Amino acid sequence: MEILIKPIITEKMTSLAEKLNRYGFVVDRSANKVQIRQAVEKMYGVKVESVNTQQYVGKVKTRNTTRGIAVGRVNRSKRAFVTLKNGEAIDFYANI
Repeated sequence: MEILIKPIITEKMTSLAEKLNRYGFVVDRSANKVQIRQAVEKMYGVKVESVNTQQYVGKVKTRNTTRGIAVGRVNRSKRAFVTLKNGEAIDFYANI
């Protein structure tokens, strides 16, 4: 089971990483905080101080088109916000 799906790279998360040493990831919905901590420590070689998780509920979206009303659904997801210990950092752009 792949626990870490992808990192969240936005302006807000970049500023949180600089100020509070906090990084965000989209994770598997069945993963718990202990599994997320172990996955981050193993993949990036850092020490994790705390993990906060957040469930995103899939919302129903509608829009008007030329063929009528189109109804769709946004996928459910789970996000984890990981705070690292002082002196630790993750560089997402090192492999590019």
